Amino acid sequence: MNAKDLRIVFMGTPEFAVPSLRALVAAGYNVVGVVTTPDKPAGRGQQLRESDVKIAAKELGLPILQPEKLRDEAFVEAMRALQPDLGIVIAFRMLPEVIWAMPRLGTFNLHASLLPEYRGAAPINWAIINGERETGVTTFLLNHEIDKGAIIGQLREPIADDDTIGTLYDRLMHKGVGLVLETVDKLAAGEIAPIEQQHIDESTLKPAPKIFKEDCLIDWSKPGVEIINFVRGLSPYPAAWSRLYRQGQEVGSAKLFRVAFHAGVHGEPCGTIRTDYRTLLEVACADGWIAIEELQLAGKRRMATRDLLLGLRDIDTCQFQ
Repeated sequence: MNAKDLRIVFMGTPEFAVPSLRALVAAGYNVVGVVTTPDKPAGRGQQLRESDVKIAAKELGLPILQPEKLRDEAFVEAMRALQPDLGIVIAFRMLPEVIWAMPRLGTFNLHASLLPEYRGAAPINWAIINGERETGVTTFLLNHEIDKGAIIGQLREPIADDDTIGTLYDRLMHKGVGLVLETVDKLAAGEIAPIEQQHIDESTLKPAPKIFKEDCLIDWSKPGVEIINFVRGLSPYPAAWSRLYRQGQEVGSAKLFRVAFHAGVHGEPCGTIRTDYRTLLEVACADGWIAIEELQLAGKRRMATRDLLLGLRDIDTCQFQ
C-alpha cells in the first residue's frame, strides 16, 4: 500500500511531537486526526492553555480530539469513525489496548532513547545525568507494557560535553522526524523486521522515571563530574537546585543552570561557598570546586554570576545544602 494513502491518527502533546506532525503533513501523508490532551489552566491568571500539538494541528487544519479519558466510549467511537490504518504516538499518555490495537497496522511510538535503555518519561534527562556519551531515538510498536514493544528502527546521536537537556532535546526532536517518516514508509511496504524486547535482564538496564522537584536537589558531597552532569541534565528545566543556609538557618534557595568543575583537594565541608565578589562563585564538593556560572536565586531573575555578585555582598557567609 502507498504510505501516502494510509489513514494516520497522530497522538501527542508537547513541542517534541510538533516537528514530526508538521513533516507528515508537509510530505503529503494522510493525517486524518490528531489526539492531544485537553486544554489546561496555566500561569498566574490560570488561563486555559492549548497543547503545542493542538496549536500546530489547528494551523494545519486537522481534526482534533481531546479526550479526558482514553477509555471513554465517545472517544473510542470517534476513533473508530476515523477508520485509522496507523497510529503514531509521540510524548503522549499510556494508551489502552482498545486504542493502540485499533489501526490495521498497529500504533508505533517515537521514544527519545536507544531502547531498551532509558524506558520511562525522562530519557533525555537521565542519559545526560548518567554521563552517557551517546543516545538516540527509537520507533517501536505499542503493546501492553510501557516502552517494551518490538523495536522498528533507531538512529544514534552523540552527547557532547556541553550538552544540556535543552540542546539535546532540540536535536533529538528533529532527528526523530526522519525516523518517523521512514517508519511509516516501511510499515506501509511491509518491510519491517521488528526486534522484540523480550528475554532481557531488566536489572541491567538504566531507567528514566519522571523527574520531580525533590529529585533535582543537588548533593554537594558527590564528585564534581557527577554534579556537572546532574546540572546539565536538568538545565534549563526543571533545573537543579540547592538550599541556602546561614548559621544553620535556611535563608533561601538557588537554581543552577551552568557550572564548571575544578578538581582539587580542600579541607572545606561540602557546600561551602567562596567568592571574590567579582566573577568567581564556587562551591566545595567531594573532590574539588563547582564554579557557578549562571543561576537564579529564589524570587530573582536568572542571571550570570558576574551580574549577581554586583549586588550581593554576603553570599560567602552562607552554605549550600
